[in-house]
Amino acid sequence: MKISVFRKAHFNAAHRLHNPNLSAERNQELFGKCNYPNYHGHNYVLEVKITGEIDPETGYVIDLGVLKGLIEQYVVKAFDHRNLNLDVPDFKELNPTVENIAIVIYKKLRAAISEHLELGIRLYETERNFVEINP
Repeated sequence: MKISVFRKAHFNAAHRLHNPNLSAERNQELFGKCNYPNYHGHNYVLEVKITGEIDPETGYVIDLGVLKGLIEQYVVKAFDHRNLNLDVPDFKELNPTVENIAIVIYKKLRAAISEHLELGIRLYETERNFVEINP
């Protein structure tokens, strides 16, 4: 039987939605307030979902302490209190939309979590705006 476990984390980050291949007018039209040149920030809430069989030796799907450490290492330390556009190499050439942030987080965690476990990500940019990855 498969079971899912969840871990929640928070980070605060600034960003600017901007496509350098477009005119200033088009960027403003597409991204509105999110395109302000001096950036803006969000209090992101991340939910990580791990699904798999329970290990008969430990009784865990995954040790939540280990998962907490991976989230801290690959997400919180990398993104918290950062300007995503300027401080995080993953976004030097990638527009830091909530969709792209979630994909970057997914790829980082997927590389660190055993392949026999399924990984899902839900990332809230605001209470009302969030994305979910469940491949």
